Amino acid sequence: MLLIKNGRILDPATRTDRIADIRIGDGRITGIGSFTAGPQDQVISAEGLAIGPGLVDVHVHFRDPGQTHKEDIATGAAAAAAGGFTTVVCMANTTPPVDSVEVLSDLRLRAGALPVRVLNAACVTVGMKGEAVTDMKTLKDAGAVGFTDDGIPIRDETVLLSALRQARELGCAVSLHEEDPQLIGSAGVNQGRISEQLGVKGAPALAEQTLTARDCLLALHTGARIDIQHVSSAVTVDIIRLMKRLGADVWAEVTPQHFSLTEEILPEKGALAKVNPPIRTEKDRLALIRGLQDGTIDMIVTDHAPHADEEKDRGIEKAPSGMIGLETALALGITNLVNKGHLSLLQLLEKMTVNPSDFYGLSCGRIAVGMPADLVLFDPREKWTVTREGFHSRSKNSPFIGMELCGKVRCTICGGRVVYSSD
Repeated sequence: MLLIKNGRILDPATRTDRIADIRIGDGRITGIGSFTAGPQDQVISAEGLAIGPGLVDVHVHFRDPGQTHKEDIATGAAAAAAGGFTTVVCMANTTPPVDSVEVLSDLRLRAGALPVRVLNAACVTVGMKGEAVTDMKTLKDAGAVGFTDDGIPIRDETVLLSALRQARELGCAVSLHEEDPQLIGSAGVNQGRISEQLGVKGAPALAEQTLTARDCLLALHTGARIDIQHVSSAVTVDIIRLMKRLGADVWAEVTPQHFSLTEEILPEKGALAKVNPPIRTEKDRLALIRGLQDGTIDMIVTDHAPHADEEKDRGIEKAPSGMIGLETALALGITNLVNKGHLSLLQLLEKMTVNPSDFYGLSCGRIAVGMPADLVLFDPREKWTVTREGFHSRSKNSPFIGMELCGKVRCTICGGRVVYSSD
């Protein structure tokens, strides 16, 4: 038995915010209240700490199979645990992609030995080529929690329409990367003053906005549930807000890098701050925060995207896009959203636990008797500096290295087991 004493329990599903104990047995929460420790209890003191549901990230890249020199499911799971995440959903753009039962089954088999729950989305289209829809039913039956071609937009409307109809029938969600390549001069850098300064063509917000509008309309027509991934522009937020009002089952996600940074970081951090879609202007950043406040944006995800040093060292034009994010996400949310008065701590956790869990219909993201004992214990006031050496991820490509953040994960518990401790 595990007994957590005197923590500030924050459960966004029930709007709970109170000091109490949590008793855990057989991997589940067996009691919430005031308890006296017994002789068989392992006691964890949470005095002065917040206790939230284990964080849920529905957008990570663990590069397994095919690029495990950057990350594999074991190092990715370790990074997740260190960041307070107990459930993550891996994207399907691996090598080979997750478009067959053979690839998916191998990942599902190996995930069983990991300290946190590592789930998988499968591809929407075969080979992520955007030409033919995968066998969605077979992939769902093999363990896929949803579908995505993340990293590549689906350009053919008829293909996506067919996929959405099938997903609707199966009760599955589809997550969409919204960047029209025909409108992009070069990826990863916002088209504007900074791209001109850096001498690259850049990627305009229009590339995101056009596909978002199209795909929200397709979702409205089919009744399918979709997720607009890593929203980056103010107009995109407005489009999603309108489509929700019209009745589309559209969800939206934002990353900490997009609500924390602006394009002004690029001259200083270079390729470490190069991501798809790009980090944009202060106007866009503030619109993303307003979207979080009014519920237009439902989820905070990391888009954890590891790359090797030698790849990021190729310069702004040749380096791949993406940054790691699992180990800094909670602190960036506390630092840039909670401490600046944009969201309460309970609202932040809602975007990082119950909402992403509900998007995929998962049994996590809540603190309640009978639920899996997936918890994160953290000090929302503790300041710390991000260091390269502190990362558990195999890759170190973060523009936040050297920055001081507030909010430190002290302990992560998954299925009743301590899978990370900062002590």
